[in-house]
Amino acid sequence: MYLTIQQTAEYLDVPYSYIESLIRDKRIRAVHDGTAYLINSNQFDTYFEQIEKYRLMIQEYLSEPLPEDPDIKDED
Repeated sequence: MYLTIQQTAEYLDVPYSYIESLIRDKRIRAVHDGTAYLINSNQFDTYFEQIEKYRLMIQEYLSEPLPEDPDIKDED
């Protein structure tokens, strides 16, 4: 599925100018059809998979219980 720059910016929730700069730097593949740039949305699948993976990893880390402190019961 091909998206325009505006649609891609909304899809990724980033500014329009940022998408333009990524196209200029050739960090995003785009096709120019004569009037506008078209961007294949499938190239962002890996990005979203990585974001989900990191989100789950952080969620696991935060839900891990804290170990009991050995010094807490020590009353000198």
